[in-house]
Amino acid sequence: MYHQKLEKILHNVEQVMIGKRNVAELSVVALLAQGHVLLEDVPGVGKTMMVRALAKSIGANFTRIQFTPDLLPSDVIGVSIYNPKEMEFQFRPGPIMGNIILADEINRTSPKTQSSLLEGMEEGSITVDGVTRTLGNPFFVMATQNPIEYEGTYPLPEAQLDRFLLKMKMGYPNAQEEMELLNRIQFSPPIDDLQSVITLEELTLLQREVRQIIVDETIKSYIVNLAGKTREHANVYLGASPRGSIALMKACQAYAMLHGRDYVLPDDVQFLAPYIFSHRIILKSEAKYEGIQPEEVIERIIARTPVPVQRIAK
Repeated sequence: MYHQKLEKILHNVEQVMIGKRNVAELSVVALLAQGHVLLEDVPGVGKTMMVRALAKSIGANFTRIQFTPDLLPSDVIGVSIYNPKEMEFQFRPGPIMGNIILADEINRTSPKTQSSLLEGMEEGSITVDGVTRTLGNPFFVMATQNPIEYEGTYPLPEAQLDRFLLKMKMGYPNAQEEMELLNRIQFSPPIDDLQSVITLEELTLLQREVRQIIVDETIKSYIVNLAGKTREHANVYLGASPRGSIALMKACQAYAMLHGRDYVLPDDVQFLAPYIFSHRIILKSEAKYEGIQPEEVIERIIARTPVPVQRIAK
């Protein structure tokens, strides 16, 4: 039953995003695991459209924050304004008070404003003028950023990068996919016709059920082993934190549910590890100079780490 509901969400997103099944699956994985996504790519490849399609598919309140150099933290979380008629301060919520949040071009704004997302992403709440306010449930942030080589960007600090469950790229469509995209939007955008396929209550139930997915002790040991090797690798200055190990386990549980299983496989760990760990490690300067990418390091670690033999309880 869960698998069918999740397939409906993916089908909805694929009506808008052509040839991006992998991106759609990873987004749903993060949503089920109650994590957040960092999407790094050039403008115009459909990042915003995908988040809108995901929000419409689950009937969620969608808000967008367009990050700019002059954006203030209060523009994100909200502000208390004095009402002379009522003779009291009244809170006016910011765009973070929603279910599905698109933090667009997050690395275009200052670190101070970037950090205003931290409490909400980690705790599910924000504090304004000493008052803590609970955010929506579900609460899911998909932040987009331009490649850091672009001018006018502020790289996210390690502490904030660690709050994202996974990081991925979309890439350009091939010629056939781009032709199909033109055909679909020629008369009306497909997103206008999307309907909700599950309720927020059903999604909340799925988020609870995903925690019951079986993770064998050998799988946990495999995850810990991979994380440990990122801390020992010759090209790595700072390896994945224990939060990264937890994130990988949660993502694997969600990925297993998405594929109709109630248990995690080593293949799940191998597939997801580059998305979970790549933004959590810092390479040494000489490795960066040689053009080595974090994903390459993770893939080498996976290739050299023995895969556990898992015994699935029946």
